[in-house]
Amino acid sequence: MRIDKDYRFETDEGKASLADLFRGRSQLLVYHFMFGPDYKAGCPSCSAIADGFNGIATHLANHDVMFWAISRAPLAQLQEYKRRMGWTFPWASSFGSEFNFDFNVSFTEEQQRKGIEYNYQREPPSESRAEAPKLSRSAPDGPTEFAAASGTDVATYTRERPGVSAFVLQDGVVYHTYSAYSRGVDGLWGMYQWLDRAPKGRNEDGDLWWRRHDEYDRESQGKDCCN
Repeated sequence: MRIDKDYRFETDEGKASLADLFRGRSQLLVYHFMFGPDYKAGCPSCSAIADGFNGIATHLANHDVMFWAISRAPLAQLQEYKRRMGWTFPWASSFGSEFNFDFNVSFTEEQQRKGIEYNYQREPPSESRAEAPKLSRSAPDGPTEFAAASGTDVATYTRERPGVSAFVLQDGVVYHTYSAYSRGVDGLWGMYQWLDRAPKGRNEDGDLWWRRHDEYDRESQGKDCCN
């Protein structure tokens, strides 16, 4: 699908258009990172997924594919969190842009009240739901836990959603070629790819067992692990 709208982003190097994000490559992959303007920190699940981005971004860039994470939080918030996490991959802010809304990863309060279209299916209006949307198969009350960990309430937290989108640049024109959402991004989660090959698999008992990498209790990691 041809993209004619003039989306604008804030990056470490200044303002950029969608075409600018290609940085001389012909292909662009975007991870829609859940970090809304009213969050105090990035989504824990997106953060766990993003721990694998530093290494792959360099390889993709050298294979004609530019990689970016994009979130609606202002750039200063993203930069602060990026420093905390020790990440180096490119991360742009779409604050004030319709980009996230057009790609069905951000929603307004009004949309939420009426029922949103996410992951190629319709969710019922928030007022008629008996419970928050199930954003995690492994944590029954995931949205509540994730919202608290992100420093916001469930309604605000669930107005942002995860996803991945692909674009190609041909003769100066940007085309959208692919998007996946929700569990469709599981393949990007490096931790799960390893767990799926471990003797006990994901071994999830319904608890939110993962944390941001700087939040694990040192004793639970083992003295010889990681740091």
